Amino acid sequence: MSYTPAALVLADGKIFRGRAFGAMGRTLGEAVFTTAMTGYQETMTDPSYHRQIVVATAPQIGNTGWNDEDSESRGDNIWVAGLVIRDLSRSVSNWRADRSLTDEMEAQGIIGIQNVDTRAIVRHLRDKGSVAAGLFSGDALTSDEEMLSQVQSQPSMAGADLSADVSTDELYVVEPEGETKYTVIAYDMGIKTNTPREFSKRGVRSVVVPSNTSFEEVQKLMEEYNATGVFISNGPGDPATADATVEELKKILAAKIPFFGICFGNQLLGRALGMETYKLKFGHRGTNVPVLDHQTGRIDITAQNHGFALKGKALEKFDTPFGEAQVTHTCLNDDVVEGVALLDGSAFSVQYHPESAAGPHDANPLFDKFFANLEKNS
Repeated sequence: MSYTPAALVLADGKIFRGRAFGAMGRTLGEAVFTTAMTGYQETMTDPSYHRQIVVATAPQIGNTGWNDEDSESRGDNIWVAGLVIRDLSRSVSNWRADRSLTDEMEAQGIIGIQNVDTRAIVRHLRDKGSVAAGLFSGDALTSDEEMLSQVQSQPSMAGADLSADVSTDELYVVEPEGETKYTVIAYDMGIKTNTPREFSKRGVRSVVVPSNTSFEEVQKLMEEYNATGVFISNGPGDPATADATVEELKKILAAKIPFFGICFGNQLLGRALGMETYKLKFGHRGTNVPVLDHQTGRIDITAQNHGFALKGKALEKFDTPFGEAQVTHTCLNDDVVEGVALLDGSAFSVQYHPESAAGPHDANPLFDKFFANLEKNS
């Protein structure tokens, strides 16, 4: 078996050397880590990871191969900029696998590095924070100085407007299983495929629209499809760059249309309500993050993937042009805001991923909560 050297270069000058796998060449992005022990296919195809080089804390990756069912992006695209792992499984051992992880990465041009000390990398990112990085292999592996220069010259994730990169260019519809009970207009900021699937299980049709859809267009679509609610999905980048969407969301809130937001959608709802967002030191990425729902006292173990968050405190109430609002959820690890809502019940959102894929299903009933809001408004 041939050995091709590779290097992970961080913008602070730290360099980790290992062995290349997947495609060869150069890729740039923000180095982040995920604590998920399973679900690497779902992670890699999640559009929220656009422009990020993902470091896996799980010691072995690739043992379940790659299948044609579990991808979380439309078209099965891999969105991570690169993958950093400790050990690559030499054989695939799962009855659902259609091919190996390496085969899929080569086919989609995704660069990886293995045989590096991922524990040391994660400790570095935890202590120093997520940082610009680059993966280099093959002919792209040059001098340390040249590689570092390329890494340091890339744009920062703060201020990055990435939703347009991952959003659909045109409307599409995901039909429900069985009878159509309700219809929602779903803004695609980088939507995971399991979200419309969760709506579909409940008899809800999803009319998925581009990230730049105006309120006027939403109104027309609501009339055309007899829709009764609006949803804003997860997505990559800095929410401060999405103020155009925030302005459209304000019109939706003023009209008292039932609203539900996930991840990026939570940040946009917060900004529409007058809250500020900020970049976390190293973010929340994994499938084991505890969140407290302050309204019910329930603790959910959640799947998360976000590098930005809302500024606020647990149970903080504040006035908005749309009525009184409250911080409803916080993370038990670090008190980061994980949910916000209008107290009249017309709009709510969470920072984590109730659609899971991969991850625990504790928060899945949030889809039922939104369904109940649609019922009230029908």
